[in-house]
Amino acid sequence: MISRRNFIVTTGFATTAVLASPSFAFSMNKKEIGLQLYTLREELPKDVKGTLEKVAKAGYTNVETYGFSTKDQFWGLTPKELKKILDDNGLKAVSGHYNLGSFLYDGNTTELIASIEAAKILKSEFLTVPWVDEPFRRNIEDYKKIAARVNEAAKMCKKAGLKLAYHNHDFEFQKHDGVTGYEILLNETDKDLVYFELDLYWVIHSGNDPLQLFKENPGRFKMWHVKDKDKTNNDLNTEVGSGTIDFKPLFAAAKQSGMVHFFVEQENNFASNSFESIKSSCDFISNNLI
Repeated sequence: MISRRNFIVTTGFATTAVLASPSFAFSMNKKEIGLQLYTLREELPKDVKGTLEKVAKAGYTNVETYGFSTKDQFWGLTPKELKKILDDNGLKAVSGHYNLGSFLYDGNTTELIASIEAAKILKSEFLTVPWVDEPFRRNIEDYKKIAARVNEAAKMCKKAGLKLAYHNHDFEFQKHDGVTGYEILLNETDKDLVYFELDLYWVIHSGNDPLQLFKENPGRFKMWHVKDKDKTNNDLNTEVGSGTIDFKPLFAAAKQSGMVHFFVEQENNFASNSFESIKSSCDFISNNLI
């Protein structure tokens, strides 16, 4: 499986979710389904315009960016240039994953400031922390330091009109003296400033229950990553609706979660090709979950 870490190292809400029976629907005029563009990391650097055109044709209305760097921007495009392509295809970059390691570990604000400016140009709602490197998350004190830095970043984001979110993998659910890193992040961050993007696959992969997290921390999970677990190899992904995760009870609890945006993501194991996979996931969600 291609590691998100390996790639990252190198490189007031207007809407709310409401319950409906048997599933739920957004309080919007049409369904909004998002895609984490990391899913198309092989295609985007080759042809940003053509790739985003296919994303829109597959049925997506929102995207979550990744891979911004001060040197290469977005695959060689400035945020302004990317925004035009998104606009031309009716896509909104409501969130973005930005590598904030230099700030989280050392307090250097250069990368964070550049990321905030990029997110503002894209008119995003959220700037999302996607990863914490292993040497900086080995114990309780490490997680408390990360939480403190996340609080600082969230204040800077708020001043810029953005919201900060934290995206999980499975390592946050490892226990340190009986406490998980995720519990520390939830408890040590300002709930009025710091939000969470819950990767449903990684929560379940770690042996935990998203529904329990919703009950214990209502309203904190403003975004989700929706990706399924392969039936034959649970370490791999598959198209949403083709795997082992039952998403219906999760979507039924969207209001309790606080979820306002979700993004399909598939990191590997495409059935045919990545474009057919994102279309299959989008169709299943549209027809069965929202």
